[in-house]
Amino acid sequence: MRSTLFGPNPGIRSSEWAAFAVLAAASTLHLESARGIERRREMAANTSPHTNLKCLWVFASLLLLPLSLVIPLIVLSYLYSWFRVYGRTIAHRKIFSTATYVLASAASAAVLRAGGLLTEPRVPTGFWSLLVVLAAGATWWLVNYALVIGAILLASPEATAREALGELSDQLVVCAGLGLGIAVAALQSSYPWVVPVLMVTVLALHRDLLLPQYQRAAGTDVKTGLATPSYWASAVPAELARAESLRSTVGLLMLDLDRFKEINDTYGHPAGDQALRAVGESVRAEVRQGDLVARVGGDELAVLLPGASEGEVLEVAERIRDRLTTLTVSVPTTDERSAIITGIPASFGAAVYPDVAGTMDQLVLAADNALLTAKRGGRNRIVTARPNPPAVSADQPVGDA
Repeated sequence: MRSTLFGPNPGIRSSEWAAFAVLAAASTLHLESARGIERRREMAANTSPHTNLKCLWVFASLLLLPLSLVIPLIVLSYLYSWFRVYGRTIAHRKIFSTATYVLASAASAAVLRAGGLLTEPRVPTGFWSLLVVLAAGATWWLVNYALVIGAILLASPEATAREALGELSDQLVVCAGLGLGIAVAALQSSYPWVVPVLMVTVLALHRDLLLPQYQRAAGTDVKTGLATPSYWASAVPAELARAESLRSTVGLLMLDLDRFKEINDTYGHPAGDQALRAVGESVRAEVRQGDLVARVGGDELAVLLPGASEGEVLEVAERIRDRLTTLTVSVPTTDERSAIITGIPASFGAAVYPDVAGTMDQLVLAADNALLTAKRGGRNRIVTARPNPPAVSADQPVGDA
């Protein structure tokens, strides 16, 4: 007698229950083994899709199991992640993620049925079945991706399209996961004892495929989503070395928010954190692609501009200054109401390598001194560092002969 989740029913075979148990155990082992890297990536604050490899086991289950068992597998995976990986996090985000997986799986299952793959297992056995499975995988990816991007744009209207779409390499990770799902399903249906061997490969690929995301997360400031001081400090000398070999330039902007302490004192630190996050998003929206924005102090940011001339650095600085001057942020207050902050001006110090400096320390010092001059000169302005004049020896004549 076949059974369902609730008792005897001819809908689910015992072999499918066995496959469900194997996939659930493999998914759990995978999550547990990758718990450290997933937790660190989850902590990164950003407005891009959060890519993971749960899709591997979900798509494998779609090819091996009826949808009535795929959905419980998705729920179990996210419940386990909630307790062991994500910890204390925003519940509605994870509920939404679970829902996107369910909807994507339902759409993918519909494609499999429309293509004539009506009974499980639905692994490719010929050219047509391969096309159907690939179409189902593409549908799964598209539905999930579209739902996530839509949610990001609704929740963060200030997010740019580039931020919402995320990195192309991240979506290649999802495609790789779907491809591995097809391989797992094929092995499970024909050679189930090979699946544990494949787990070693899966865990190794998890680390390598998600290493770029992990590196970004490890170098991301949790409050603002900008680069951390340590990540920025390692990026500057690397860019200077690159510029030296290419005989190019590197621009540096240091900006300090004017009277930002007043926001914390008036509305509280949560409001200050929200305002700082809005500032970070505004700065990222005005820099060029490839520029690096970092939070290097409490309310001090830095922008590294590879290949930028002095004119390009000043152009970027002016765009940021104009945007921050008119920036409007709704922040919570200490009495549980909201307040509107209009304008969060900043002072800027600009320096360009090798025009005013030959090393990282010299470049940072030049930009810092220019920033201090801007502060002393009335704030909300941009000051450019100038090269020091050559020293004149005591016995060298000065002026015209």
